[in-house]
Amino acid sequence: MRRQPRSGKRHILRWVAVAAVVVVAGGTLGAYLKYRAVYDSITRVTVPSTALGHRPPVYSTTSENILVYGDDTRSGLTPHQQFVLHTGHDQTNNTDTIMLVHISPGHHGITAVSIPRDTMVPVYECDSGPGYTGQQANPAGAVQVNSLLQIGGPTCLWKTVEQMTGVRIDHFIGIGLLGFVKVVNDLGGVNVCVPFNVNDTVSGLNLKSGEQHITGVQALAFWRTRENLGDGSDLQRIQRDQFMSAQVVKGVLHSGLLSNPIRLLRVVSDAAASMTTDAGMTVSDLVQIGQSFRNLSGQNVQFITMPHEPWTGNANRVQPMQPQAGQVFGAIARDMTVPKVSTTPGASSTGGAQVLTTSPGNVKVQVLNGSGVTRVAREAAAGLTSRGFNVTGTGDAPNFAYTKSVIEYSTATDMPAVNTLMKQLTNVTSLQVPSLTPGTVDLILGSDFTGLAPQSPQATATPATGSPQATSSASPSASASASGIASLAQSNGGITAAAACTADSSAFSGPLSP
Repeated sequence: MRRQPRSGKRHILRWVAVAAVVVVAGGTLGAYLKYRAVYDSITRVTVPSTALGHRPPVYSTTSENILVYGDDTRSGLTPHQQFVLHTGHDQTNNTDTIMLVHISPGHHGITAVSIPRDTMVPVYECDSGPGYTGQQANPAGAVQVNSLLQIGGPTCLWKTVEQMTGVRIDHFIGIGLLGFVKVVNDLGGVNVCVPFNVNDTVSGLNLKSGEQHITGVQALAFWRTRENLGDGSDLQRIQRDQFMSAQVVKGVLHSGLLSNPIRLLRVVSDAAASMTTDAGMTVSDLVQIGQSFRNLSGQNVQFITMPHEPWTGNANRVQPMQPQAGQVFGAIARDMTVPKVSTTPGASSTGGAQVLTTSPGNVKVQVLNGSGVTRVAREAAAGLTSRGFNVTGTGDAPNFAYTKSVIEYSTATDMPAVNTLMKQLTNVTSLQVPSLTPGTVDLILGSDFTGLAPQSPQATATPATGSPQATSSASPSASASASGIASLAQSNGGITAAAACTADSSAFSGPLSP
């Protein structure tokens, strides 16, 4: 599969925005006047209520729902900062990290629901404005959620998330790249754990295996790393981020930061300088939010991912899995305990999430030589046949310019075969080609192919009944995440983080990992 260009896009730590709420609010509680100047440095955007359309009802008047997003714009970064942070100089403004943060005063808890960047959402009317193209409503259309900030600004994102979830949003908070780095440094860094050495020249992440304490620049690199690690999916990145989020929130709650005015002011100042909020968020609102954190314990903070499944229009995108997503968002809207919903693939109104894998005998595969290396297709075909795959033939690809191997498939119904075949290779991507015949996939071998991956107990897995894995290094096609690191953040798990590196290995596993 031809990897989509990054165009300088980077991902922002979702917990930074959550931490920004904590520190800003805590500061206003202790010294209102002292922090007023910091509050005034926050960029505020007016969101007319008429622009949000027909809004969901208010089911709970005592809770707060805040839309939190990472703003990946490079605006304001010097060329040197872009170089140091490995951000590139792309000037698009996407929201590659989106969370709906629910603050529940009644239950003294916080739930942060991650919405995958590749989620396809309905096209609602969004006004144009300075730097925004706007969009006309199209009931039959769909748009990727991470593009909405560029299309219609925070208002467009706010409106769409409200309509999609049915949750009435009170405010939004966005935070930029440089602010994240400074805040992580102010917090004293964060602990992460990787099961092997990582050296990603794209993001700049360079870590040795085991538990590591990292500061701002490396933390940003850890958060940004996607295409060159694990299976290359945004869903795995969310799993890794949730583990880091748990560690950071624990550190904030246990460090006494909220009761240290001098240290707090430094963190607040750096956060506020890169924050954007709606104009309706007042100092009083921040005080109210801060009160929710005053007696908060780690067991009352949870990070979860929106239940999702492959989008019917393209298996490399996702859509909310129903009725599970509706159950989660319905509980949040009503300030109720979020249920532990089942994310096992099954029937749904859209045909159901795809079974992730199948037996090799059910995989019809044609093996093609994309590198020009003599006999490579025949040798790979023989190896797959010995492992039980149904090889329908061999031949040459349209050209010999392939560097990386590619599995081409026709429709989303072929994903079980694609996933099963991917387990036999160490460096491969997938690409949907609608013109292909459904039921048979093409394996095009690139010049970096040196042989099939060693067999393991997982190599011939039967259809999965638990958490799926994404398959494409450019875009995920997996359904709801509920294992590995993500399980640390499921409903009743709070922010309890694993004590050993092996606990987060599932979020690093895949053909792109060592």
